[in-house]
Amino acid sequence: MANKIPIKHRLKELRIEAGLSQKKLGILAGIDEFSASPRVNQYETGKHVPDFIMLKSFAKVLKVPTCYFYAENDDLANLIKLYGNFTPDQKKQLTNKIRSINAKK
Repeated sequence: MANKIPIKHRLKELRIEAGLSQKKLGILAGIDEFSASPRVNQYETGKHVPDFIMLKSFAKVLKVPTCYFYAENDDLANLIKLYGNFTPDQKKQLTNKIRSINAKK
């Protein structure tokens, strides 16, 4: 994803995956229904960048950790997305496994 603003691309990809229109996503994230579609469009085109609170709202609606939007690397973004769906026990197991792998370097 070199030379691209990750937020705009990740937001659009998730919205499409979720089967939501720009307007519906905006409304679910707390944007007024009359400005929801134009605002989400501006975020997806990179004309404006949503603030952290707005990204948290989008993340909640789209069921991903907020940091997913900031990951510059696609592989890391995908790991973050998967991690967000894990149970607390699965997260602990994964963290322990990564520590184990890292210790073997």
